[in-house]
Amino acid sequence: MSVTYSSYLKLDQLLELQQPLSQGPEHDETLFIVIHQVYELWFKELLHELDYLEGLLGREDLPRAQHTLKRVLTILKVVVAQIDVLETMTPLEFLSFRERLEKGSGFQSYQFRELEFVLGLKSKKAVAHYPEGSEGRRRLERRLRHPTLWDAFLRMLAARGYAVPAAALARDPAEPVAPAPELHPMLIDVYRRDPDLRALCERLVDLDEGIQEWRYRHVKMVQRTIGTRPGTGGSEGAAYLMTTLNRPCFPDLWAIRTEL
Repeated sequence: MSVTYSSYLKLDQLLELQQPLSQGPEHDETLFIVIHQVYELWFKELLHELDYLEGLLGREDLPRAQHTLKRVLTILKVVVAQIDVLETMTPLEFLSFRERLEKGSGFQSYQFRELEFVLGLKSKKAVAHYPEGSEGRRRLERRLRHPTLWDAFLRMLAARGYAVPAAALARDPAEPVAPAPELHPMLIDVYRRDPDLRALCERLVDLDEGIQEWRYRHVKMVQRTIGTRPGTGGSEGAAYLMTTLNRPCFPDLWAIRTEL
């Protein structure tokens, strides 16, 4: 049997995955499900691209690394723009089916946690939220042990002859990326001496800014939809999300701007 558009995309199965739980069902629950399923698909693609980017850095393939980062940044713009669609749902429309979510919460998205881990925002405590033996737990434990994108970037700089401090290259990958002032002289040297690497650094800052923009838009969307109510699943809702703002993934690339 020849491949068709429907068979290639598994379209019949895909379109069966939107199954509202509310009575009726409530009209807006379908939108809510579609948006979040699409988010998870984009998270899958972002992880796919960032894993590829790590390999490109290991091979010192800067042109391909730049191209891949451009794709990641373009996807992030789409992810942020989807919030505009979700915000067409009023608070009352969301409340019409919210109780059906029971303990389900975006806080439980293990793919978004994986993205955080890849970008250096690691947390052993976050892993413990997923049951032993679950897919989420398995994937996060692997990501926790694996070096971050920042680690791959520093290894690439060292391979190109830059004086990356040994402690930065030997850091525990299970720990979150933290500011390291000892890196600043080397990073400033990169900015002043190598236009191609400087451009790569700027794309990493764009990536960091894109993640922070998504977090901010997410907070405001939650605030306008449920106010200060606790989130589903027992999370603190907007109060918790506010604590995630202004947490850069690559703090040293921001810090050196006052020293250039």
